[in-house]
Amino acid sequence: QMQVADFGGGSVQVGGSLRLSCVVSGITYDDYIIGWMRQAPEKDRAGVAAIDNYDAITYADAVQGRFTISKGTDKNTVHLEMNNLKLEDTAMYYCVVLGGAPGGVKRLVDFDEYASWGQGTQVTVSS
Repeated sequence: QMQVADFGGGSVQVGGSLRLSCVVSGITYDDYIIGWMRQAPEKDRAGVAAIDNYDAITYADAVQGRFTISKGTDKNTVHLEMNNLKLEDTAMYYCVVLGGAPGGVKRLVDFDEYASWGQGTQVTVSS
């Protein structure tokens, strides 16, 4: 059974940086997407970044140029480097794994109900 563990959140000031990590075990898909979604209070869930089994990477417009998603030396580990954090980046961040096809953030968002989710890690940005 696949398990998704996400961690690395915390509290930082505007302009600061954080690194989130996700460890996926038991993945059996040939094609998959590992990505990050976030949800702020009273807001809808939103896609953040994604990387698929072909190492294709996509970002949401809101984080393009500030966030970097990458795989670790263990291909089932994914990191999200977040730089120049803004107040609006405050949210619960979830590592999400969607199997069945490669793709990007949009596919992750469109089919998130079929994905496996981590427990979430809180990111709080303050002024």
